[in-house]
Amino acid sequence: MPQTQDVVELILQDHRRMEDLFRLMRSVEADRAAALQEFAGLLVAHALAEEAKVYPALKRYKNIDDEEVEHGEHEHDEGNEALLALLEVEEVGSEEWDSKLEELVEAVTHHADEEERTILNGARENVAMDRREELGAAFLEERERQLKADCGSIDNVRRIVTS
Repeated sequence: MPQTQDVVELILQDHRRMEDLFRLMRSVEADRAAALQEFAGLLVAHALAEEAKVYPALKRYKNIDDEEVEHGEHEHDEGNEALLALLEVEEVGSEEWDSKLEELVEAVTHHADEEERTILNGARENVAMDRREELGAAFLEERERQLKADCGSIDNVRRIVTS
């Protein structure tokens, strides 16, 4: 079965994968460092692809609130700051690591929940499927480009946060 190209479904799939990675990062039995590395790349690539390819297009629809879209971009910044704080912790599984992980979980979960209720529901109701599929293809292409560029590296996350 071919993977969906619907941008709404693609974003939701990323959100569910992030939740899976949070569970792994919390588990003492998992390779928490590897889960963090995958998460960092996914979070940054996902946000950059949304901001470059999805949000600007959705702002053109009158029933999708521009303020919600701009708020989503602000929440991406908060997520990147929380991600950087976790990446900078030296010892995986330390008390500090667990604390920074929970701050990251809170920031990203809050954003994903709001985005799903406002922006994505608005897109589902107001954007034709063929347009959502065009946006999905552009989102996937940009997300993949960012992942190949190692967008989740600590140096890149630091650059994003300080720019």
